[in-house]
Amino acid sequence: MSTRPARIRLEILIVLAVTFGLSGVRSILKLIDAYVAAPALNLQKVTLNGTASTISWLDLALQVCSAASLLSWGALALYLLGERLPHPRGRDWLWGAGLAALIGIPGLALYVTAVHMGWSKEVVPATETTQVPTLLIWSFANAFAEETVVVTWFVVRLRQLGWHPAAAIASSAVLRGSYHLYQGVSAGFGNIVMGVVFASFFHRTGKIWPLILAHFLIDAVAYLGYLALDLSWLGIKPG
Repeated sequence: MSTRPARIRLEILIVLAVTFGLSGVRSILKLIDAYVAAPALNLQKVTLNGTASTISWLDLALQVCSAASLLSWGALALYLLGERLPHPRGRDWLWGAGLAALIGIPGLALYVTAVHMGWSKEVVPATETTQVPTLLIWSFANAFAEETVVVTWFVVRLRQLGWHPAAAIASSAVLRGSYHLYQGVSAGFGNIVMGVVFASFFHRTGKIWPLILAHFLIDAVAYLGYLALDLSWLGIKPG
């Protein structure tokens, strides 16, 4: 149909406005505000998974509600594509673990360097009162939403508009980097690199579960490791 490209463009505009596109704009504004603020960027903190209530069961319920919103974003993306997500296989876990190591280890080194150089806020993945189930729920919700919307849906729609694969991959990566800028410039850059790797993997294989699992492992290890380990030797102080 001649109207299909127009409908795809409208769909992209609407979905990004509801999901990560608006998050990217908000993140850029937060970064500007952080730079204008009096303390240096590396003297500021951002907490990723704080508690929503002092009552344990109510905190978990509120966290589940928020995570459900992210899961809904991912479900919407798959619905619009007319795709069903099959169950992950053993090989998906192997690919996921490999991608997690490829991204996670250099990512930690970049973060530590960026904090010391003043390019990033001190990121507090969790607080001492954060519940482990909450961290695992958020790890999966973030992974599912980002990889289905920012990679699967976005790359497919751009390719349907006739974009060159390299342009679609770059756009996906920049989108991913944009909504992480509230943590600092280095977070945006690091996530752009991650976005290039993940979108390229999807373009070559058409597989999404390895990306979801890799993202889940990266976040889960970061969140749980932050609570379990003494990271002061890296200049990272548990919240």
